[in-house]
Amino acid sequence: MPADIEQLKNFIDYQFKDRALLRQALTHRSYAAETKLKYDNQRLEFLGDSVLEIIITEYIYKTYPNATEGVMTKLRSALAQQDALATLARNRCLGEFLLIGHGEQEAGGADRDSTLCDLFEAVAGAIYLDGGLEAARKFVLSAIHETYPEPQKLLATLNPKGTLQEYTQRKWNIAPQYRVLSTSGPDHQKTFSCEAVVHDYRAVGIGANRRLAECEAARRIIGMIAEKDESINEIY
Repeated sequence: MPADIEQLKNFIDYQFKDRALLRQALTHRSYAAETKLKYDNQRLEFLGDSVLEIIITEYIYKTYPNATEGVMTKLRSALAQQDALATLARNRCLGEFLLIGHGEQEAGGADRDSTLCDLFEAVAGAIYLDGGLEAARKFVLSAIHETYPEPQKLLATLNPKGTLQEYTQRKWNIAPQYRVLSTSGPDHQKTFSCEAVVHDYRAVGIGANRRLAECEAARRIIGMIAEKDESINEIY
């Protein structure tokens, strides 16, 4: 059962004037189908996506005055990617207030990245309609500042293999090497274990396919390098 909707204001620091907008933002399509509602949060999600784009674009523009257009585009993509927005939703406990169908709930849908990303966008869209752009900006940037105080570090999660190779080519004129250590599980649900090696660094990543396992290994090496040389997280 979802938490008391009245308590959501404590997590988003915003009091809705139009509570119907808030309820719509929190209504997953599976719940709407089960209860024969004529609305769900998909339209607000559509609006929220554009609201987030202008807020995040302006934020990056002002925060990184020396960044090129290409770097700003990468940063915006990193902050707006599905898992980044899902994390913002989790940190604001939005999933606890989601109205979701029983079947989807039992399948873990309330904590699925795609569902939480859509939910964050829908809430942002609802706040925009209810209180204007400034209210939406406050909601979005407060979540970003709390969760990602150094957004440039997200670039490594966006393309960890690319970030690692760019750094190692520049630093040591070598590229990371990857190899599959093992695979396990049935054909339709395999798990890959891959190793990444470069210079004096070595890490193992696990993933549902080879690419994901290699990305996880690269991400771990980036973390190791960053402990000694934070320039790996520099964006320009």
